[in-house]
Amino acid sequence: MSNTKVKIESTKDKLVGGVKETVGKVTNNEELELKGKIQSKKGELEKRAAEIGDNADKIKEDVAENINDTIDKHK
Repeated sequence: MSNTKVKIESTKDKLVGGVKETVGKVTNNEELELKGKIQSKKGELEKRAAEIGDNADKIKEDVAENINDTIDKHK
């Protein structure tokens, strides 16, 4: 799954989890509240993981560009 899709899914999980948590609090349903908290945290973690992947890809591209520039200077 692409990072964009992961970010969309993680945002959905965070929002839906927040709604479940709120409904659980309002209705005094501890199970629903807990499921909402878990789903929301899952969304946050997935989004962070996707962002870390994006950063790693950017670093990899920058390193490759620097290596290529260095090689080109010495030709």
